[in-house]
Amino acid sequence: MKKIQILGILILVLASNSFKPADEIKWLGFNEGYNLALKKKKMMLIDVYTDWCGWCKRMDRDTYAKSEITELVNKDFIAIKFNPEAAGEYTYIGKKYNGGELAEMIGESKISGYPATIFSNPKTNKRKIIIGYRNAEMMKGELSSALTELDTKK
Repeated sequence: MKKIQILGILILVLASNSFKPADEIKWLGFNEGYNLALKKKKMMLIDVYTDWCGWCKRMDRDTYAKSEITELVNKDFIAIKFNPEAAGEYTYIGKKYNGGELAEMIGESKISGYPATIFSNPKTNKRKIIIGYRNAEMMKGELSSALTELDTKK
């Protein structure tokens, strides 16, 4: 009887380890992410969202939660979540901004709605700005083109 109990416990332990949830994107706040991107000379993916935005929540759930997107983002980018409506002070290129001012600066006054995704090379300050929802397949293409267009090695 004890052998069956031990075997049952062993099966439960093994089963729980084999059904781990997929990794998640390692999101950082703007200040922390920007400083890390500068230090590592790595491209930033800035997810500009608001708390009330339904498409932002859908993009989190349907795009950023996909394992192929998670893997690409964590490998090639410093991922930053940024809500321009939240209170706070942000430092970018040596200047201090509130959320709305920073959104205008990094979004080059092009953010006309949410979600907005900004790819930014911290070395050159070149940016690619995308407005609106992208599903996982579309985002894979955007990630690839951002790396090509804003190559951090240039």
